[in-house]
Amino acid sequence: MSADEQRRIAYADCFAGVSGDMFLGALIDAGMDPDLLQAELAKLNLKKFTLLSHKQPGHAISATRLEIEPARSEQKQTWRDIRKLIIESRLSDPVKEKSLRVFTCLAEAEGKIHCCPPDTVHFHEVGALDSIVDIVGSVIGLEHFGIEYLVTSPLPMPRGWLECDHGMLPLPPPAVCEILKDVPVYGTDINQELVTPTGAAIVKSLSRDFGDFPAMHIMRVGYGAGTRKLPGGIPNLFRLVIGHTSKVAESQKVEIIETNLDDWSPESYPHLCEQLFSLGALDVSLIPIQMKKGRPGFLLQVITDPARSLQIKNSILTETTSIGLRYRLEKRMTLPRKSGKVKTAWGPVQVKRVETPAGYALYPEYEDCRRVAHKNRIPLKDVYTAVNRCLPEEFIPGEE
Repeated sequence: MSADEQRRIAYADCFAGVSGDMFLGALIDAGMDPDLLQAELAKLNLKKFTLLSHKQPGHAISATRLEIEPARSEQKQTWRDIRKLIIESRLSDPVKEKSLRVFTCLAEAEGKIHCCPPDTVHFHEVGALDSIVDIVGSVIGLEHFGIEYLVTSPLPMPRGWLECDHGMLPLPPPAVCEILKDVPVYGTDINQELVTPTGAAIVKSLSRDFGDFPAMHIMRVGYGAGTRKLPGGIPNLFRLVIGHTSKVAESQKVEIIETNLDDWSPESYPHLCEQLFSLGALDVSLIPIQMKKGRPGFLLQVITDPARSLQIKNSILTETTSIGLRYRLEKRMTLPRKSGKVKTAWGPVQVKRVETPAGYALYPEYEDCRRVAHKNRIPLKDVYTAVNRCLPEEFIPGEE
């Protein structure tokens, strides 16, 4: 399997919500060495602390619970203080960047709720040692497992009240509502906090998409345990599923995204295609249509993996004049294929070997055929003819 067919992916399954310590606990439960995590966190130059992890009893599912000694720091810190701490640390640049992204998300939400500049925000206990560890530790864990793509499930929103430093707050907490703008959520009748501001900021800042379980080969599963006892025997757990994506030959679930355009110049279509394919589109089509009042227009249709649809939708709305999209899930079937080359009189030419119901067939790759034709100053059809004369047995596989 080639590198472009396989990516490390994780699914944040928030069936009972998510908090910072539950997210980090799930990473350790999935196999991250706590000693390695402690060593990485030491690069923050925090006051001395010990990170303890243990299996949480009381659930039918084995899960990891985190504790920090000392449990809390009495020192209050603003976002400005925490930003300086991270920037001046010895952490890797990717860990710094993503940690700052999470804290920025949290600071802006808290600042808006409490009518103060983000730099001066004293987070809801986020200045405490445990919360800094939760956020930076979660980023370290995702980097440790090489997660390139995080997808998060819709998040449960409870009702009720929460007592905190600012007094009584409605559930979900105002900061959580602010952070989770444009994120799919659903209501639940549980009257307890399920999604904390820290947990919301982690998944909002680090996720590439939100929705159903993505297509993947599962490699590891970790459960992080919370401290609350939820009604109805619901386990207070967060699940992180780690695996890799791959192209498969069987039926696949894809998302079809469409929009009608009657006031858009098609000369930018090549640029749009390039943008959409770079975001993971599987196919892009532009179809001439006649719209209302006889106006000529175009139907833009994109096929994509559902896990990548959000960025593709945003790109369409940014790069075209569309003000609305239609989308639906469909199934498709693809044939097994491999990329490689065949030898011709002008040198090797890239092809795909496709396994059809009638046997193997070779399909020329247009761009490489065009390259050969241009280099040798011959008609493109001559290159196609030479490739089509090759037998499947002459196929030379590319790197797997």
